[in-house]
Amino acid sequence: MRTATETITTVPAGDIPVGGLEAVDVRGIRIAIANVDGIYYAFDEACTHEQCSLVENGELAGATVTCVCHGSEFDVRTGSVLAPPARLPLKVYPIRVEGDVLRIEV
Repeated sequence: MRTATETITTVPAGDIPVGGLEAVDVRGIRIAIANVDGIYYAFDEACTHEQCSLVENGELAGATVTCVCHGSEFDVRTGSVLAPPARLPLKVYPIRVEGDVLRIEV
């Protein structure tokens, strides 16, 4: 069975500087948006290890977000775990720029 998806307008693209992270709530889902060299990536905002906020307790370096709670690292482009203790990847969401706003598909 296929689940219906919906595209939601979130924030103006200019609100998230290069190297920045921003959290948005989309239909009850807390999603992080990272700006990596002008390309935007959207992914679950909570670390899969202990659910720490990756925006409030995370550091973005290139395409890697590190959860400073326990050191887990993730690739924001794919959600893949790069360093433990997290074992489960982050869910990623399609995101695109339309005009001057970001739209996330959930």
